[in-house]
Amino acid sequence: MKTIVVCSGGLDSVSLAQRIASQGNLFGLISFDYGQRHRKELDFAAACAKRLGVFHQIIDMTAVGAQLTGSALTDDVEVPDGHYAEETMRVTVVPNRNAIMLTIAFGVAAARQADAVAIAVHGGDHFIYPDCRPGFIDAFQVMQNHALDGYAKVELLAPYVNGSKADIVTDGAKHDTPFAETWSCYKGGARHCGRCGTCVERREAFHLAGVADPTDYEDPDFWKAATAGFSAEEVR
Repeated sequence: MKTIVVCSGGLDSVSLAQRIASQGNLFGLISFDYGQRHRKELDFAAACAKRLGVFHQIIDMTAVGAQLTGSALTDDVEVPDGHYAEETMRVTVVPNRNAIMLTIAFGVAAARQADAVAIAVHGGDHFIYPDCRPGFIDAFQVMQNHALDGYAKVELLAPYVNGSKADIVTDGAKHDTPFAETWSCYKGGARHCGRCGTCVERREAFHLAGVADPTDYEDPDFWKAATAGFSAEEVR
């Protein structure tokens, strides 16, 4: 099954690319530049494609991203510190981001005669990101079946959608994911900050998975206080 992976360059999507590659199904990677402040992640996506020997296409969505205002990822809005289960993290939502990206990815897949598009959404995203939930994934597949009817059949793969970030770390380790060659931090500095929602979740995931975390954090211990009081079920 020729599969295109939507790859941001983060831990989740690079682990997914490694998984698909190990199955012999990786056709290429597609990334999106929507004006995100942490666009340095795109360099990690490019490195992943080079390492795995597949094409890498970056779609310029900066004009579109400029219209998706109000998010800390695209506007001059401070990225909050803390756990994803905190209400303050809703400021990191980019409206309709996955819906827009997947629509483009499906078009590319159809044009390139690929069989599937894979995305690394997971259970930890469900709390604040509506376009990462199982209902969205299922509905999007139905929509694309209609959109491409008679032209192409493209399957949406989301193997992590009901799993946790720790499950992804476990799966990534199984498939030799070079975790140090991934980028998660929303602040996009020289090092992972260790304090934003995605850094906290990343650090916690390695801990729960029992896998050594090679990430260089500015604040490597903040996650302990940030995750105190939140159960796995609360953040799914």
